[in-house]
Order: sequence, then structure tokens, then C-alpha cells
Amino acid sequence: MPRPEVHEIAARIIDGKAIAARVRAGVAQDVAGFTRATGVVPGLAVVLVGDDPASVTYVSAKEKASREAGIAGSSVILPAESPQADVLAALRRLNADRSVHGILVQLPLPSALDPAEVVAAIDPSKDVDGLHPFNYGLLLAGTPRFVPATPSGIQRLLIEEGVETSGAHVVICGRSNIVGRPMAALMLRRGPGANATVTVCHTGTRDLPSFTRQADILIVAIGRPQAVRGDMVRPGAVVVDVGVNRVADRSRRSGFRLVGDVAFDEVAQVASLITPVPGGVGPMTIAMLLENTLAAARYAVSGKAGSV
Repeated sequence: MPRPEVHEIAARIIDGKAIAARVRAGVAQDVAGFTRATGVVPGLAVVLVGDDPASVTYVSAKEKASREAGIAGSSVILPAESPQADVLAALRRLNADRSVHGILVQLPLPSALDPAEVVAAIDPSKDVDGLHPFNYGLLLAGTPRFVPATPSGIQRLLIEEGVETSGAHVVICGRSNIVGRPMAALMLRRGPGANATVTVCHTGTRDLPSFTRQADILIVAIGRPQAVRGDMVRPGAVVVDVGVNRVADRSRRSGFRLVGDVAFDEVAQVASLITPVPGGVGPMTIAMLLENTLAAARYAVSGKAGSV
């Protein structure tokens, strides 16, 4: 099928920055009320191993967002060459620290470390990334305590934009533990922003375009720049682009620009709604992390996440 010519954008762009700002303002209001009622300031600790520039930027953004929401943010920064034992020891200290209600390990970790063991070492009641096997199991069982922030943020975008998900065919490209798998579990649940029929595509999928063209809602998280083209999308579909990729651009002072996993200019001619990169899913990830941190603080005070 020929690719569509690029003209003016036809799709409505989902403003993730604006929606995230509203979510963060709501969290700040709820945090203030929680602290007045309990005397407890929710605390979020981020563990960063190494100095990967993208990870450093993400951690700084999370610290800033935490402060603005009234959450006590802190970072534990370890050298890239840290052995597994040192990372696990840092997590044990945070698990025991009653002022820390949420713990997040910034991924990816250096290749010498075992991420599964690191994530499993986090106290499940402080696992605001929702990646501990215990919390993963709760999500798959349909009774989540902490939902991974990116899938949760995508669902909130769909709800805020009034996208009808009940009975819709959601096609997810990517099966990572951070996005694809939990996104599928979330969309299969009953309730707002869910109750969908879900197809998950991955590297073993044959004829990917035959699946993406069936999607009412297409969620793309495959880690390849502009891999989904305009001729792979059904007219009128809602397209959520989770990818963030650097591509060379000599016109930029940095020497690169950020693009998603979707060829935005092409797909925007076909879709009805589309998220941009940057400014789409990314801001929502941090906003939902703050919501999870408040939920963790509530859980620590009362033993029930929504009771205070």
C-alpha cells in the first residue's frame, strides 16, 4: 500500500503536557490534604546507577516534579561499576527508612547488574514503579495496587480525551515488562479506560501491518524510530506513541532531535488522535509516578492505599 503524502496534520494532537499538569496539580492538592491530616510528608527515593545522560535527565525531572507536588524527593546515586551487592544494600536501607514511601530504580541498569533481582529487592509496598513480581501479579489478577506509570499514564490520556475503550480493539506493539505487558493487562480490566479487546504484537509477529491496521487504538512501544508508517494505520484510529529515539539532525545545536516509534507526519494524516514526541506520553509517566507515591504513603499510614 502506498504511503500517504504529507500535508497539513489532520489528527487532533493529544496534549500530554497539559493533561499531566492537571494531574500533578491534583496530586499536589491531595498531598497537602494528606499531610495536614496525618503529619506525614510522602517520600520518593530514586536509585540511579551510573551516569547515563538520559537517565540523569529523567531523575532530575522526577525530583523537580516531586518538590512541586509537596513530595520529599531524594536520589541515591551509585557508580556505574557498583556490584550487585551494593545496589541491593542501598535498597535494603531504603526499605527500612520510614520516611521513604516510594522507591524507584531508574532503568536501564548497567549490563553487569541483574535487573530482575534488583526490582525484586524493593519492598512491594514501596514499589511505585509497579514492577515487583508481587505487584505485577496483582495487576494480572485485576486487583492492582501500583500500576506501572507509563501504562497508567496512557490510560489516563485516553480517559481525559474521551476515547471510548469499551469493546474497542487495542493493538499494542511491544511486550516489555515496563509498557507492553502491563498495558495489555490494564486494558483488559473492566472499568473506565479499559474493557477492550487486546492484541499484543512483538518481534515474532508475522505481517505486523495486518494487525496494526485493525486497531481502533494503536499503542506503539517498540524502540525503533518511526517504524510505524502511515499506511500501517486504520483511518480514524487513535495512536499513542510511547517511543523516544534520538536521530541525527545537523540543524540542531545538540546534533539530534527526538522522534517517536511512529512516523508522526504520515500517521497524523490518517489518525483521529495522536500523541506527539516529545510532549505526549512522557509527561504523564512522571505524573502517575507521583500518584503512586501518594498511594504508597497512604498505604504506609493506614494499610490501605485509598483510605486517607
